[in-house]
Amino acid sequence: MTEITAVQTSLRLSADPKDQALRAAAEAMEAQFLTEMLKSAGLGEAREAFGGGIGEEQFASFLRREQAGEMTRVGGIGLAESIFNALNRRVGDGG
Repeated sequence: MTEITAVQTSLRLSADPKDQALRAAAEAMEAQFLTEMLKSAGLGEAREAFGGGIGEEQFASFLRREQAGEMTRVGGIGLAESIFNALNRRVGDGG
């Protein structure tokens, strides 16, 4: 885990604004994907025995989004890296 984080940190520190923008877009896409996966897994749904009512239901999407964002920031599932590489090749070819 430490090696992956170190590699991703060094890639984020790229001085090229194009790379930074592509990386941010790739990470946003991975976070959105993970948000949908967490929703499908039932994260944030009220349980019958311990439910927070309508307030819990309304704020569950915020919880999922933040957890997915944090998962992406600490390394994610590698989707952001694949998306970044694909976008970078596409932009490098003239789009």
